[in-house]
Amino acid sequence: MTSTTDKAGRPIVVVTGMGLVTSLGQGKQDNWAKLTAGESGIHRITRFPIDTMKTTIAGTVDYLPGGRRSAPDLSEELAALAAEEAVAEAGLGTRGRFPGPLFCAVPPIELEWPERRILAREAAPNGPLTYDDLLRAAENNDHGTWHERFVYGSIADHLADRFGTQGQPISLSTACASGNTSIQLAVEAIRRGDCEAALSIATDGSVTAEALIRFSLLSALSTNNENPAAASRPFAKNRDGFIIAEGAGALVLESLEHARARGAKILGVVEGVGEMADSFHRTRSSPDAKPVIGCMRSALADAGITAEEIDYINAHGTSTPENDRMEFTGMSAVFGERLPGIPVSSNKSMIGHTLTAAGAIEAVVSLLTIANGRIPPTINYEVPDPAIPLDVVPNVARDAKVGRVMSNSFGFGGQNVCLILTGEPE
Repeated sequence: MTSTTDKAGRPIVVVTGMGLVTSLGQGKQDNWAKLTAGESGIHRITRFPIDTMKTTIAGTVDYLPGGRRSAPDLSEELAALAAEEAVAEAGLGTRGRFPGPLFCAVPPIELEWPERRILAREAAPNGPLTYDDLLRAAENNDHGTWHERFVYGSIADHLADRFGTQGQPISLSTACASGNTSIQLAVEAIRRGDCEAALSIATDGSVTAEALIRFSLLSALSTNNENPAAASRPFAKNRDGFIIAEGAGALVLESLEHARARGAKILGVVEGVGEMADSFHRTRSSPDAKPVIGCMRSALADAGITAEEIDYINAHGTSTPENDRMEFTGMSAVFGERLPGIPVSSNKSMIGHTLTAAGAIEAVVSLLTIANGRIPPTINYEVPDPAIPLDVVPNVARDAKVGRVMSNSFGFGGQNVCLILTGEPE
């Protein structure tokens, strides 16, 4: 029997349950089949008027029954679906009493325009008003449910009640690295001995007109509206921006000792976590990639391994000109001459960029890659970029023995978290 502690003497942290929801579908099985088939979930937006928009496509989750949902409502529903799958697979907390804390990555939350219009008429019918006026109106004018719904921690609070997690639920947001941060916090809590199990969820259902406009003003989105399925082109020379998308990923994490004691099936190991931030810019990452390099090296050091032991990189790969170039610069520094021979693919070519949820979704896909010995492709790779010479597993999935994955998440403002994932403990 192998040890239950790692090279540093800390509890080994394993994954015993996973859940997944994206624009491709609900559940790991459906998503995995479509990802490895190279299918795209990007489509024309039908949720709101797009006539004057520069970008009219997204990876929205539109297949759930029911009418309009606010962004926090949809984010919570996606999170619940992913968590239900993960908890059921783990066989832990299935009776509404999960024996550990919740770390929940959620998108920024604010009142949306349908509610703002109603509240504006009530709060200041004859004059100017502030956002605080809107919040007070939501609380005082028979809209108490709105006030509670549009508070930042409401999603995690509701999920904690639903799954019976222990202690105060943690809501977190580290931009596009949030999903990995939710896993990082769970790993650290288990390693410290604060708990034996934890539930990590990352969700984002916030594709709204306002979000689309804001990202468009940053020139961050693709405008390849004519062919939605071909618009996300990570690492290709003709990439022109990311595709905003929705989804959720959930993981049940436990100490190896706890998982073994109850006879749980082990789906993988979170072997290492690296984090590094920089203060270069509010939205851009440092173009010299130093924080990204430090983040990846920290993850390798935390796992107690070398770069030579990585078999596959699940790239951040957003399809923006600057980010893809920066990520390549960082990987080149860490992996050196070996980099062109390492498979590096981006799930975002198919599901778009799920922002807050991306890291957790990609962690699930990374573990599925290890389990199935098959690497999802980077689709839409028709025009290679000579400045980024990578094996991106172009257009078609590849059978390969994958023992260890590096999964990268790099967020706005230089918030970076990197995971090292492997199969069952040696």
